[in-house]
Amino acid sequence: MTATILLIGGGHAHVAVLADWITNGLPSGTRAVLLTPEPRLRYSGMVPGWIAGQHARDDGVVDLAALAQRAGTQLVLDKCAAIDPDTLVVTTAQGERIAFDIASIDTGGEGRGAALLGDDPRLIDVRPIGAFVDRLAALPALARVVVAGGGAGGVELAFALANRADAPSRVVLTAGEGGLLPGFAPAVQRRVARALARQGIAVHHADAQIAGGKIMAGEVSLEPADAIIAALGSAAPPWARASGLAVDADGFISVSARQQSPSHPHIFAAGDVAARIDRPLPHSGVHAVFAGPVLAANLRSALAGERPRAAYQPRWNSLYLMNTGDGSAIASYGPLAAEGAFVLRLKHWIDKRWIAKYAALAKSA
Repeated sequence: MTATILLIGGGHAHVAVLADWITNGLPSGTRAVLLTPEPRLRYSGMVPGWIAGQHARDDGVVDLAALAQRAGTQLVLDKCAAIDPDTLVVTTAQGERIAFDIASIDTGGEGRGAALLGDDPRLIDVRPIGAFVDRLAALPALARVVVAGGGAGGVELAFALANRADAPSRVVLTAGEGGLLPGFAPAVQRRVARALARQGIAVHHADAQIAGGKIMAGEVSLEPADAIIAALGSAAPPWARASGLAVDADGFISVSARQQSPSHPHIFAAGDVAARIDRPLPHSGVHAVFAGPVLAANLRSALAGERPRAAYQPRWNSLYLMNTGDGSAIASYGPLAAEGAFVLRLKHWIDKRWIAKYAALAKSA
């Protein structure tokens, strides 16, 4: 009897699953389906470098369609609109129903710029990252840009836009009441603050909001602004809470260290759509990348009728390399910080090696 495994979303963790199937083959008696709205995955870590002219637009792209073909996996280009983990059916945005025996979810989170800031035609959310790149590429020169979000993503985009290859922008960064780089070591925060000041990027420590057609930081108007970039983290997709799967208070799918749902053990999840039940874990691409091989191993076990045993144990600290757009970068590792062109070279090497690994698999046999 053939078992159907459905991969919902083409995120970083599912790239690792497809790679496992290419390298080791699909488990015997398995039919695999990948449901994702786009045939390519854009690696968000290389987007600031593209804006600053350090990469070509498609340097940071993984060919999901080619990986799926090599992995013997059917590709369905559509979005998940609903999942019923009890009847084992997913309904797509176009109304197609896909039955499964085991499902893995790696759709990423959804943008929440409009929900947190308000509606404005100038608003561009960084999620989904592919749509963000397409919209930014279509825009002419932007004289003045407001970036909302003081995390690593917002900081890198502020630096990138100030160094935009074709037309640098004057950039204002609203870090919000949480401050600049919350959760990072003071040494990292100081280096980033100095780099922002050096590049003339103004920082406001008040929450941004759109009121009366104006972008504000507290009571301060940030007008004029040609674009408002929302780098404000992920929201859970509404269908996750509606599914009946166990979710956390924010609606993200609850998972164990094995990336497995505690309420429905035949459902797995990873990346921004998931939330660990055993420990807090930031929604960060680095965790999706490292959870990928664990997810692949546990899906293989589940398909074999065995108990999943692999667990993702995050390192005591994650390495963050923040591109400052001007030929340098700032490294963060726990309490340690470093800055310079050598950090940027390291970042480029790590990013390109990750992309090259999957490009080689996409072209194999």
